[in-house]
Amino acid sequence: MLVTLSEALKKACKGRYAVGAFNVNNLEAIQAVMDASEAERSPVILSTSEGAIQYAGMEELGLLARLAAARTKVPVVFHLDHGKDVALIETAIKSGLYTSVMFDGSSLPFEENVKATSRLVKLAHKHGVSLEAELGAIAGIEDFVSVEAKDAHLTQPSQATTFVRRTGCDALAIAVGTSHGAYKFKKASELDFPRLKALAEAVNVPLVLHGASSVPSWVKSLCTKFGCEIAGAKGVSEAHVKKAVGLGVCKVNVDTDLRIAFDAGIRKFLATHPQVIDPREILAPAKALMTRVVRQKMRLLGSSGKG
Repeated sequence: MLVTLSEALKKACKGRYAVGAFNVNNLEAIQAVMDASEAERSPVILSTSEGAIQYAGMEELGLLARLAAARTKVPVVFHLDHGKDVALIETAIKSGLYTSVMFDGSSLPFEENVKATSRLVKLAHKHGVSLEAELGAIAGIEDFVSVEAKDAHLTQPSQATTFVRRTGCDALAIAVGTSHGAYKFKKASELDFPRLKALAEAVNVPLVLHGASSVPSWVKSLCTKFGCEIAGAKGVSEAHVKKAVGLGVCKVNVDTDLRIAFDAGIRKFLATHPQVIDPREILAPAKALMTRVVRQKMRLLGSSGKG
């Protein structure tokens, strides 16, 4: 069943677990995530990035997601991830397809971010859609050359309190040291847990952790075995993700882990079945691997059995 982000995260915060937001780009990805959700009886967020919309189409992805949601009893949120194009966000809100959108105004000066977010929150709520906002720069800790620079780019608890109060956003994506992509850290993952704890105490809306793929060793090894050159990829450790959920994170975004699983499944199948040209047979192992990754993530986040 289709629900808003606010509905899903309210239960997650109360139950001390997090709901996974998994980026999908096509039919197979949606099927893989939904297969995992059904198997784990877990609420789930199907996320589409601006790039996914450009690739597959907003209406096409929306209709697939809504069909999938209509066929299950588990709560499903259809979400626009990392929206920076205001016109696109407005279209998504008015489309009748999305139950949640994210406006990423983190690169804007604080007052501009507040103003733009507030306007979009009002529009979203008018259409029964939840809005996730972002405050702070979600990049790698090692991208900042000094302690002062790192502190300036991560989310400030006092500023977050003001931001949430003035914008009325339904969830807040925070920067505590995670990073997008497959190469998040050069060494072990490092998150600012004291800052996360302070943020959870400072705001009264669900917190969101972006850039939280773990790059599981088993799927990375499989991918590299069949030619994928990502030996240096390193994600957020599963222990750190679990700790972040324990400190108050209620939504965790995952994209890279699904990409690696998809790639590993196709590379292995093509290498071991050179005679096969049927795309359905080629994509099946990729879908199965994505489902396995999502199921493991749901168990890690504590959402299994909560649907």
